[in-house]
Amino acid sequence: MKQVHSASVGIWIKVGSRYETEHLSGISHLLEHMVFKGSRKYDKDSIKQNIEGKGGSLNGFTAEELTCYLAKVPKENIFSSLDILFDMYTHPLLKEEDLLREKTVIIEEIKMYKDLPQHIVQEQLDLLMWPNHQLGRNIAGTVETVSNIDIISLKSFHNKYYVPNNSVVVIAGAVEHKSCERFLKKIIKKHEFSKARFDFEVFNNKQKEIRIKETKKEIEQTHLAIGFNSYSYRHPRRFIVNLLAIILGGNMSSRLFDKIRERYGLAYEISAQCKYFFETGAFYIHAGLDNKKIELAINLIMKELNKLKRIAVGQAELKRAKEFYLGQLAISLDDTLDHMIFLGNSFCNLGKQIDFNFIKKQIDSITPNDLLEVSREIFHDKNINLSLVGPINNFDREEVIRNIFRYLG
Repeated sequence: MKQVHSASVGIWIKVGSRYETEHLSGISHLLEHMVFKGSRKYDKDSIKQNIEGKGGSLNGFTAEELTCYLAKVPKENIFSSLDILFDMYTHPLLKEEDLLREKTVIIEEIKMYKDLPQHIVQEQLDLLMWPNHQLGRNIAGTVETVSNIDIISLKSFHNKYYVPNNSVVVIAGAVEHKSCERFLKKIIKKHEFSKARFDFEVFNNKQKEIRIKETKKEIEQTHLAIGFNSYSYRHPRRFIVNLLAIILGGNMSSRLFDKIRERYGLAYEISAQCKYFFETGAFYIHAGLDNKKIELAINLIMKELNKLKRIAVGQAELKRAKEFYLGQLAISLDDTLDHMIFLGNSFCNLGKQIDFNFIKKQIDSITPNDLLEVSREIFHDKNINLSLVGPINNFDREEVIRNIFRYLG
């Protein structure tokens, strides 16, 4: 990206919460925190100062299948920043005293999210969609599991997964490929490769009925999350699901935004999103609703889903959805950090680089009939999970189930 003045680097490790045993739930996230506490060459202060003190930003994240350490910096600082990240990745100090302190920090983080209804409703939905499976667990773990993780387990987890043959390095921005390659070869040559197996439990969807979970909480609005099991990130129809999410709740032109917010005034926020994993995925609908009109809102959402199953999306609406998807992608790829994350996800999940032109070709080929077929495959009563958090006063569960059967049966 020769025209920019920045560069972004990410070290991606193919490990996350779905690789954890139940008693070590949260260890991937805890290790991510601990890596920032210092390495063989850099203490925790110099890690931050050598990147932030030179105009850059530093961060990391843990997901179900991936962990990433990243920095966005002025282009002249890319190799010094990569050296810092690589030393953090290969030689974190992992001190006992840091672990004790960081566990209390993460426990407070877990407690914080327990006070946020929009987080509770999603966590509850994941448990419904992936029962008794790692994908249904909180990425941060629980207060109990985090409290019980010891330094030996942490070091063993790091030694197993933080190895070159389970990792991807992505650099995007004002950089030259061969220079990056030479630099990486120099710093990686002494690091050992692992013979360990990086396995996880494959999810087998056995859902055969509507699942509903309510949590009573005295708050000013009711939070709703609806989830349908969907396609994996390797499935050729995943791009069709992306367009369905845009049409249904991806922007202010979407059907749910128009119906639930603009026409009926039932919610300030309503949206639809997709999530993808190795062998499965999810189609989500989220809303914060008027406490007294939950059933009306659910009924209206079911009607819109039913409409997608019965009536083909018009060419004009489909064209707008395609242009929104491609436009948002193009805008994001102008940013070095977003471009790096796009490439990192591509290499880690698919084992190859996919570019804008490939995606554009897939999106352009989608027809109204494709949307119709996928809607009928995903939006049905034996594939719906419904999570509610709020006062839940006078909520008629049986009436809601009848309406789901009516529209999605």
